[in-house]
Amino acid sequence: MAALPPIGAEIPCSRLAINTPLRIKDELVTVDFRGGIKHRVDVNPEDPINSVRMRTVGHKMSAELPGADGERAGTITIEQNDVDVDAPTTLRLTQQFPPKYEFREVTAFTMVIERPGDGNGYSPLILTTKEPMVLIGQLTQYPPRGDLYKLEKPVELVDLEDPTKVLAVIEQFPVKVGGL
Repeated sequence: MAALPPIGAEIPCSRLAINTPLRIKDELVTVDFRGGIKHRVDVNPEDPINSVRMRTVGHKMSAELPGADGERAGTITIEQNDVDVDAPTTLRLTQQFPPKYEFREVTAFTMVIERPGDGNGYSPLILTTKEPMVLIGQLTQYPPRGDLYKLEKPVELVDLEDPTKVLAVIEQFPVKVGGL
């Protein structure tokens, strides 16, 4: 019989997003993000029988920026903004046998783009999500084992000082989660 993870469990998962298209200002780059995420299982008061809330208690991924001649031109780091207070992420059991789950991950994060060799008196570009990133995973087991999650819509990243100015967009985020 399919089951949801127990309340209070902390579940770490590796993450790998290969060939992720990212627009930084007017430049389109393709990068490979690697890292992990950890969720703590909480009660979902809206549907305590068929689903649980998944509080993000750690999320960090990084990628190398490609440069001329294949050399590294800098790094990009994604890290969870703050403690996940309202836990909007859910894991729902949609079918008992064979088991099927829908994982809906909602994450707000900060992106730091570091390009030390740009000659402009180096300072990193620090951005944050305009709206949280939403990833959807259709799973046959939980924790996932290399399952592909898809981005619901492109993620706009804005300047911390001017939240109206979109400086980067994650066009797609084909992330494989767990078992990597």
